[in-house]
Amino acid sequence: MLENHLALWLLDSDPALRWQVERDLLEAPPAVWQATRARVATEGFGAELLRHQDADGQWAGGPFFPAGWEWGSGEPQPWTATTWVLKDLRELGVPASALEGTAEKLAATRWEYDDLPYWGGEVDCCINSWTLSNGLWLGADVDAIVDWFLDHQLEDGGWNCEWGEGSQVSSFHSTLNALIALLDYQRVPGDPARVAAARRSGEEYLLSRALFRRRSTGEPFNEWVFSLAHPRRAYYNVLAAADYFRGAAEADGTAPDLRMEEAIENIRSQRQPDGWWLQGHRLPGAVWFHQDSPTGEPSKWVTLQAMRVLNWWGAGSSRMG
Repeated sequence: MLENHLALWLLDSDPALRWQVERDLLEAPPAVWQATRARVATEGFGAELLRHQDADGQWAGGPFFPAGWEWGSGEPQPWTATTWVLKDLRELGVPASALEGTAEKLAATRWEYDDLPYWGGEVDCCINSWTLSNGLWLGADVDAIVDWFLDHQLEDGGWNCEWGEGSQVSSFHSTLNALIALLDYQRVPGDPARVAAARRSGEEYLLSRALFRRRSTGEPFNEWVFSLAHPRRAYYNVLAAADYFRGAAEADGTAPDLRMEEAIENIRSQRQPDGWWLQGHRLPGAVWFHQDSPTGEPSKWVTLQAMRVLNWWGAGSSRMG
């Protein structure tokens, strides 16, 4: 049950967050949350991002980096270019119809890497994961990227963006991103059987490590893994992983896997006395605007995601019990 003070606090927010609170935490009738979601393209965060789109369909003049930005410039990576903004718009709940013509315009765009065509994907599996999800949402032809993921899965079951440099061991971050994209493909609806084995292997990679432990030592694999932050960009955390498994269980009709219990308890332990969760950190780098609170302050987005995961976990545990 969502406490009244938390409900009021969460509802006093941008339509992009409010509609998810209504649907996922308050179980409001579809007509209610759908009406709120319909405002996302014309009000608040969604509308502001749409206003920054260039005439050629891009943002900030580039597919993954803004025009003119280069590694070694001394400035941290910006988050204002096309792929990042499309990811944000999609996750905010903006309908594809609000970007009519964008998929066709981006077909003429080329990646910074090797001048590859935009909807054909790149060589980085994280970039390809966002491109697959964005393309499915906008109706672009990204089917070849599904095959790319199936062809580039590593022997340990996951993926690694550094496979081109010879890495044969998967990473948590790359594996989670690949799984999210393959689940999005399944939901389109795609062909679930086509990606079923790949998803199972990728999920096993994370679950066998309790979502955060190194296989070799059992220790957390890095310092960021318990930093619950929004928006999630170039890092991995247990809340993002747990939220993926929540969505996967919903799509597959399966119960929660008990190997996630430690990660779930860590998420639960970070709840503050007033009922909310704090923003874990902000990555450096330019943004169009901040969608959430500064580091260490109460975060409505993290609170929504954490409560959604814990509600799912509690309901699933009750069924298993």
